[in-house]
Amino acid sequence: MSLVKLTIKGISYSQTQNGAYALILNEVDGDRKLPIVIGAFEAQSIAIALEKEIRPPRPLTHDLFKNFAERFDIVVKQVIIHKLVDGVFYSSIICERDKIEEIIDARTSDAIALALRFSAPIFTYKNILDKAGIYLKANPAEGEKHEESDDVLSTPETFGMEASRAGDTYAQLSLSELHEQLQNAVQDEDYEKAAKIRDEISKRESN
Repeated sequence: MSLVKLTIKGISYSQTQNGAYALILNEVDGDRKLPIVIGAFEAQSIAIALEKEIRPPRPLTHDLFKNFAERFDIVVKQVIIHKLVDGVFYSSIICERDKIEEIIDARTSDAIALALRFSAPIFTYKNILDKAGIYLKANPAEGEKHEESDDVLSTPETFGMEASRAGDTYAQLSLSELHEQLQNAVQDEDYEKAAKIRDEISKRESN
């Protein structure tokens, strides 16, 4: 079976499952997206790995795993999402030590969090993408009924952010105040708050 390379498109808050997120993976040489529901902790860990600005004062679990692996010369070479059963994705982490390759079973969210930290590529099999891949419409046409408003994939957003509430909270603060609050949130290990503040800063600096 042929492998298809994936990249991370983003993380969307689940409107149907409390505390859950949808990780959206994008087909590198195509337009299909592979949505995977993950927990809040794993979503935080992936978001932090994606955002270089947010540096935890203490290592998270996946950071600890990376430090431990590097201490013993273990390298994560790639991650393969190899099976889909009843809506659950199964993944393998391909590791190498002393030129000996090992395959370790892992939850997909953990595997991807580690792949990011090791700069390792993420793959899935073509038959899984054929079965579960979708064409995600990020911006429905104006006036079009949004029948999937409660779907986990509707309105993809940056991790942990419900745009209207975040805007109301931080829109009145100055940039210097936002940067100060971002630093405080990271120090307090409140990464969801940090992500919201970071998005408000990015929005202003891009204008």
